Amino acid sequence: MIQTLQKIIGNRKLKDYEKIVLEINSKESFYEGQTNEALREFTYELKQKIANHEATIQEIKIDAFALVREASKRVLGMRHYDVQLIGGLALLDGNIAEMPTGEGKTLVSSLPAFTRALEEKGVHIITVNEYLARRDAEQIGQIHEFLGLTVGLNIPNLTLEDKKVAYNADITYGIGTEFGFDYLRDNMITSSIEKVQRSYHYAIIDEVDSILIDEAKTPLIIAGKKTAQSHLYSLCARFIHTFKKAIDYLLDEETKAISLTEEGISKIEKAFMIENLFDLEHKTLFHYVHNALRAEVLFQRDVDYIIQEGEIQLIDLFTGRIMEGRSLSNGLHQAIEAKEGLMLTNENHTVASVTIQNYFRMYPILSGMTGTAKTEEKEFLQVYNMEVIRIPTNKSVIRIDHEDIVFQNTGQKLRAVLDDVKLRHKKGQPILIGTTSIRQSEIVAELLENEAIKFQLLNAKNVEKEAEMIALAGQKGMVTISTNMAGRGTDILLAEGVSELGGLHVIGTERHESERIDLQLKGRAGRQGDAGSSQFYLSLEDELFVRYNPEKLEKLHKNLHVDQFGKVLNSTIQAFVSSTQKLCEGNQSSIREWQLKLDGVANEHRRIIYKLRNQLLQNEIELDWFIIHVEETIVKLVNQFYPKDSTPEDWDPLEGKTVLEQLIPPLRIDVEHFQNEQEIWGHVKEALSVYKSVLRGMEVEKIAELISILRCISLSTIDLYWSEHLEHLQQLIEGIHLRQYQQEDPIRLYEFDGFTLFEHTYNSIQQEISASLASTFQELSCPQGVEEQNVIVD
Repeated sequence: MIQTLQKIIGNRKLKDYEKIVLEINSKESFYEGQTNEALREFTYELKQKIANHEATIQEIKIDAFALVREASKRVLGMRHYDVQLIGGLALLDGNIAEMPTGEGKTLVSSLPAFTRALEEKGVHIITVNEYLARRDAEQIGQIHEFLGLTVGLNIPNLTLEDKKVAYNADITYGIGTEFGFDYLRDNMITSSIEKVQRSYHYAIIDEVDSILIDEAKTPLIIAGKKTAQSHLYSLCARFIHTFKKAIDYLLDEETKAISLTEEGISKIEKAFMIENLFDLEHKTLFHYVHNALRAEVLFQRDVDYIIQEGEIQLIDLFTGRIMEGRSLSNGLHQAIEAKEGLMLTNENHTVASVTIQNYFRMYPILSGMTGTAKTEEKEFLQVYNMEVIRIPTNKSVIRIDHEDIVFQNTGQKLRAVLDDVKLRHKKGQPILIGTTSIRQSEIVAELLENEAIKFQLLNAKNVEKEAEMIALAGQKGMVTISTNMAGRGTDILLAEGVSELGGLHVIGTERHESERIDLQLKGRAGRQGDAGSSQFYLSLEDELFVRYNPEKLEKLHKNLHVDQFGKVLNSTIQAFVSSTQKLCEGNQSSIREWQLKLDGVANEHRRIIYKLRNQLLQNEIELDWFIIHVEETIVKLVNQFYPKDSTPEDWDPLEGKTVLEQLIPPLRIDVEHFQNEQEIWGHVKEALSVYKSVLRGMEVEKIAELISILRCISLSTIDLYWSEHLEHLQQLIEGIHLRQYQQEDPIRLYEFDGFTLFEHTYNSIQQEISASLASTFQELSCPQGVEEQNVIVD
């Protein structure tokens, strides 16, 4: 029902956009007759109309789009097709424009980017890697600069000043993760002059499915370092290497959850000479053993990571690229290093973190482009409030997508792949072979090498040559083996005479966990009406089937029909492939939904903490800001130590006295002189009133000095407690699966426990700030000090 409604709405929007395109086209001859200077003048006029509230973006978009089209013709020699104008209009309204490979998505982004930049609030254009960000800024940026706008580039390792220049530009190109890390870093600064980002306004995400769906499972984390216990990591790695599946541990293939069996627990207790592994005193040992088990079972070399120059480099399973600068937290990274016998790096502990979802949801207007979004349109709408609009192609797609061929085992499948390659290579047809992992790409490479077939191999180990190799993939006789990175962002242009040979032929050696990745691979062929074809060769031994649909796979094996080459002949095989992939996609979607719910708790805490930090960083912060926190702290502490209707017999004679006297310098409390909590509260308020009066009566210079010192102390205090809070939340998450055995919803329990933790964290921060105010005030007030006020009753 939802998909039907979305289709109706999408079609209606397309018709509306087509009418607007006619209006843009009607302006073309007018702008063609203008000088370059006149075009820049029109940009200025549109800016002024927006600034003076004389027109809205919707009212000036026709002229803005016509301006960009004319500028592109003059600067790049490229004229936007009508379908590209439609794509630009979809982006302008905060939608996802689904456009196949080769339809010129990069040029499309120039239209809404320019238009939204006229509001002078900043436009961010997000790409998946530095190469594309730099390329687009240099190429498309020429259009914007020609029209009088400024263009910035946001990539890792820029200086503070270069970052500021990039963000202050009208349009900023950059890598998605870098924008997120800058957000986290901006909330760790100790001076407002270090802040680089402006308020969020509008973003266009290229390859939006890759960034908002595939990368969404991995949060952005800025970590501090603590020394790793290398001997314990190494010991656990060697010990766990002897463990056997189903005997010592159980593995849920679908969720990848690992649990120890009674046999496994007994082995550990015997090896480490302990009675109960789950005693609190053995919590650290369990953490190391569990990480060693996860490293051994869940992480495969040349699939999940590679070793490069003695270091573990994580691989993005959806793109096949190295995740630069990323490492696993909570000791798991060190467990993998120990497994591989590498020198251990220091452990990470989280200082700041945010999920991809919650970062990008801060943009008031978010849009995106990709060739494959329809399969995830429900999630895009629910999580990001973006509709997917399928944009018509400029030329009809004539690529031939053959039905999957499934074999009984991997050997038979690889022989079929080799036969297909040999047949097509003999006549000179270019071939692109897509694999799901580095290991698989190297197996295929070895097969071709044995047959003396020349090829180029593209995977995470030689990613620096990606654009160059993909650009050559359309040459006669070229064979390219690639992991799922498949050179996104670079078009494969067919050499002369290749179309007559059938165009580029794409071979898939395994179905991916997401149909979108398969569609992206197919989409490398048949761009802009080119000839092309695709063929997937699968095996019943493929991980997708073994891991996600073992029960149906077992039934299929019992009634299996194959030919002499091992090809599966069962009529239900295509349905089996499709249903298995959908099962996998559903599982991945559930994981993202689960993580979003978990981070929703931290996100609310984050919002409060970052608001507190930003208040401290404001130059106009006044003394009363600190006094308010003192007042709130005192109220909480008095209620804690001397609750309502309590009597002196209920009070600790020292606890409340020690804490309260530390926070209010003139206060002295001797509880034996009070009859009830009301008397104590009255005298505390009296002392607090004196304290506030003295603070406010200080010399202006002294107050300024006091605020300056307190700002630094308070920021450090907030950061310390926030980091500890994130660690505690992570511990809650690690134990959350145990909540499944309780009758209540584990998420609801996590929210409750998280709130209790945060309440304690926030109260501790307020108390530390109040104590810092008192001690700093006393230091600055000496030798005059403040007369002590003994709050007692005779």
